[in-house]
Amino acid sequence: MLESHPIMMNDLVLQSWNPTDPGEAKALISAIIARARAAGVELSDPPAEPDNCCGNGCIGCVWDGFYSELGYWRDEALLRWAA
Repeated sequence: MLESHPIMMNDLVLQSWNPTDPGEAKALISAIIARARAAGVELSDPPAEPDNCCGNGCIGCVWDGFYSELGYWRDEALLRWAA
């Protein structure tokens, strides 16, 4: 279970959080931004949500790419405040 307060989430929780839906992705982004602010670290903008999904459940859906980019952005954020 994920901790409810974003600032209280430790790095291991954030690192293991891999969203699979847009709501979870927004929550992860909020948690990362809150953690970065608490650490006094500036971040690049998170990846933009796709706006061109056809809704047919395609293999290689644009959302899959978004979640992958989000994971990279998350990992970069973790590295910034770990330094």
